[in-house]
Amino acid sequence: MTTEHISRAPDGGINEDLIAVFDGGGATDLIVLDGATSVADTDYVDQRQGDVAWFVQAFAAELERAIAPGLGQGAAVRRAVDAVRRLYRERACEAAVPLYAHPLAALTWIRVRPMADHLALSLYCLGDCKAFALDGAGGVQDLDPYVNPHEAVLQEALAALGADGAFDPVTKRARLLPMLRARREAQHGAPAPEVLCLVPQGEFSAREYELQLPLETAVLAMTDGFYRLVDPYGLYDIAALARRCRSDGLAPLMDELRAFERARADAALAVKRADDASALLWTRHHLEGTST
Repeated sequence: MTTEHISRAPDGGINEDLIAVFDGGGATDLIVLDGATSVADTDYVDQRQGDVAWFVQAFAAELERAIAPGLGQGAAVRRAVDAVRRLYRERACEAAVPLYAHPLAALTWIRVRPMADHLALSLYCLGDCKAFALDGAGGVQDLDPYVNPHEAVLQEALAALGADGAFDPVTKRARLLPMLRARREAQHGAPAPEVLCLVPQGEFSAREYELQLPLETAVLAMTDGFYRLVDPYGLYDIAALARRCRSDGLAPLMDELRAFERARADAALAVKRADDASALLWTRHHLEGTST
């Protein structure tokens, strides 16, 4: 079995994505985390790399410790979040941190168990990372067909800014900041959070799936920064992207993504001209390529 993975920030900056792979107990746990870019004016727990990168790294480390026989994915996530919250409170005076400044992230956790005649997959998903299965004939199945409802709201706001002639990323962010902060406060204050947050007000509203797939199936997962190759850039449809990842590895796709972003003049589709991008590909057989 092989897991190829890649994760890069644009232009070598701080990466708020994270890929982690844990093996043990007859299972492989594939973790994809996409930290939400801070809308605060300062960082409160890590001035060097920022609170968001600190959050995803701390969560991944605590999740690895939390995984235990007989403990469900949801319970392990909650145990890890509780541990991270204790660390956060040791580093920051929480009363002085605005609610919108608390870090959050999207999480897709895929547990793969090879059985005698099939693969058993368990998925636990919060937020808008992507996950797909590739069968031996090249067919692609969306394992978590979720559409982030806030994305349409954001696109409408970006279109309005474009109509006003606001294309510079700094200007766009400043104009959108009140909306973005209100959105973060709503996410953190939700009674059933749909994203990974520091102080959940209730049980996480995760999308959970149990599947049985053929043994030759490969598993592909990615953050929305890598998925830009499909949406909004339209360089691939998901089936073509998945097959290219499996045939050529992930690095050429990352290079293509960054080359396209450097060359494009129109930045109206997103708040950021380029995003952190990460992907992983799990297969039972060795694939050429390297992990980054």
